[in-house]
Amino acid sequence: MKLTVIGFWGGYPKKDAASSGYLLEHEGFRLLVDCGSGVLAKLPNIVEPEELDAVILSHYHPDHIADIGVLQHARLIQGFLGKQFPTLPIYGHHFDQHEFTKLTYKTITKGIAYEPNQVLSIGPFQVSFLKTDHPVPCYAMRFEAGGKSLVYTGDSAFKEEFIQFSSNADLLLCECNFYGHQNGKSAGHMNSVEAGRFAREAGIKQLILTHLPHYGNVSDLVHEASIEFTGIIKLAEEFQTIAL
Repeated sequence: MKLTVIGFWGGYPKKDAASSGYLLEHEGFRLLVDCGSGVLAKLPNIVEPEELDAVILSHYHPDHIADIGVLQHARLIQGFLGKQFPTLPIYGHHFDQHEFTKLTYKTITKGIAYEPNQVLSIGPFQVSFLKTDHPVPCYAMRFEAGGKSLVYTGDSAFKEEFIQFSSNADLLLCECNFYGHQNGKSAGHMNSVEAGRFAREAGIKQLILTHLPHYGNVSDLVHEASIEFTGIIKLAEEFQTIAL
């Protein structure tokens, strides 16, 4: 399994960057996890939009789905230019029907509702879900493929259920929208110390901090997380690739 970070900023993208978007690849299958603002401008550096095999969304806040419409039009236009490819499945939860219906566009994309209490098969990936602590329905995801596991938190304040859900994962892609001295619970976000504790108690092998704040010195997040977790900690970076 290979992870490539496309965008990692929380809320909105910084200049020439992107908000949440992550490419997972295994056995030639390309799965885009979230599709925030700026993702479609960055994605072609790794893979063309028409080469994606599936998309899955944690929730419907704009910094996670803003470029879905752009993705749909990219595939539409490439079809007009003569390329042929199947309808792209976009997996999302059905607890916001207004947003869910937008995932289907002509024969270009089709919205498919995942059931959070069931394991979902997408290509070579087995995906499990955990409802997060966020102002709107949002789901963390555990991806299993090739004997490896990756957990993506989506957006969430810390909750104890994360520990068992993420137990012994090879990689934790953890939101970290707040610094250690801040309390992000009311906003539905985690701070750096909580992310470190999460990684330690779950027995994570490697921690990547993402959904980063737009202020302060983000490198401080690594130092703060290391108070709790002594394993590998990295900040998410554009086009960062990690092979598991």
